[in-house]
Amino acid sequence: MSRFDRWMEASSRSVARRTSRRGLLGSLGALLVGVAALPLLPVARGAEKPAKSGKTEAGHQEAQDPTSCNYWRHCAIDGFLCGCCGGSASACPPGTVQSPVTWVGTCHNPADGLDYVISYNDCCGKSSCGRCLCNRNERDMPLYVPFRSNDYDWCTGSSVANIPYHCSTARVLARAI
Repeated sequence: MSRFDRWMEASSRSVARRTSRRGLLGSLGALLVGVAALPLLPVARGAEKPAKSGKTEAGHQEAQDPTSCNYWRHCAIDGFLCGCCGGSASACPPGTVQSPVTWVGTCHNPADGLDYVISYNDCCGKSSCGRCLCNRNERDMPLYVPFRSNDYDWCTGSSVANIPYHCSTARVLARAI
């Protein structure tokens, strides 16, 4: 036997004496679970700087129109805009009720250059409006961070069972600090 073969045999036997199959399988399992759980870690999106956009005058006007998906308050909205469904950007249409639960986002107002905390509320009680569908996901968080996720049907938080979703509002809560 060559010297390399003797060295490999001695090394293998030494490792075999110090470890067990169960320990090796346990370590391998922990590694696999850790790697699989890595995408579930929170992501620091608050540290990201907003992307500069070359908005034109028409784009700036659209950012001030509450019935437009590009309205500045709609940066994290997902649903039909209540402004197109008989309500406004901050009020539900007649015949609907505001869901008691909400999701929040922080949006930048280009008119004054400040950031604001926006409360997105679903209006419930009528079938879907079907007009002005808007799905923007800026700073949207995954489903396991529920109050920063826009992927839920928030009408399910109502005391009335099976209340249908109609549209979504975007109310300014406060200036972001």
